[in-house]
Amino acid sequence: MSNDVPPRYYVAVTDRQWYGFLATRSGLDEVNFWQPGGTRVFRALEPGEPLLFKLHHPEHFIVGGGFFVRSVLLPVYFAWDAFGEKNGAPSFEAMRQRIERYRRTPADPAGTYLIGCVLLSEPFFLAREDWVPAPDDFHPNIVQGKTYDMRSQTGRRLWDTVQARWRAARVEGVGEQEVPFGDPVLVRPRLGQGTFRVLVTETYRRRCAVTQEKVLPVLEAAHIRPVSAGGTHRIDNGLLLRTDIHALFDRGYVTVAPDGRFRVSRRLRRDFDNGELYYRFQGREVWLPPEADYRPSRRLLEWHADTVFLG
Repeated sequence: MSNDVPPRYYVAVTDRQWYGFLATRSGLDEVNFWQPGGTRVFRALEPGEPLLFKLHHPEHFIVGGGFFVRSVLLPVYFAWDAFGEKNGAPSFEAMRQRIERYRRTPADPAGTYLIGCVLLSEPFFLAREDWVPAPDDFHPNIVQGKTYDMRSQTGRRLWDTVQARWRAARVEGVGEQEVPFGDPVLVRPRLGQGTFRVLVTETYRRRCAVTQEKVLPVLEAAHIRPVSAGGTHRIDNGLLLRTDIHALFDRGYVTVAPDGRFRVSRRLRRDFDNGELYYRFQGREVWLPPEADYRPSRRLLEWHADTVFLG
């Protein structure tokens, strides 16, 4: 964080069922803090700043938190596909029904409408005895949340209290997450699988890098170097690909060369006596994000070409 930006965090009003479901799960690396309206993107924080969870009144307590990565508007079905139970529900149907009760709209079994998705990394949940009373200035009629500045007495005192409660719980062996605390300064959040999928999808403008396909349900975030082979959930280790292209990429029948061109292995025709659909893209330059930091790592593309691609 630059010196002219004061440390801050956000206290968000939280769905009780969402909190209760996730608080019983261990080892969570990410969660989707969804907002049912689906009309605006959450803009109160910068990536890496903390967001604390406060239950609806009359349960006027801070009960956990996480670290902001990004906010996007997504169809409900896509949010479920990306995060599953990390959406705070045991099933897609349960999640959808809860959202629709808030929206007060007719049921949509396909879940095609948009919701706000606030993506958080390294979530933590306080045990009931460690819940922190909300500050006096957090009025019960606040329905979304409130930003706190660490330079204010109230903001500093609340943060210190939450931090102390969580540290004490860890010393006593309650919970399994690492303690992510210090002052709430801007850090680079570690991405989980769901957040990786969403960020790659958004970075590539919801289009397949090879075919330019725009039908969202058939697009997948592919790891260039799989996590099982030492890869990480970084945007520069990702490509947005149509499902069939993704399958062929993972099996080495196609690759994206370090020069950004699509290559198809001769093995595709030999092994399946087919593949004309894919050979027509041979040598074509794939679409890559304009932001240099988000483009595929040349080192990782070389790894895929040398290690996975069948040549």
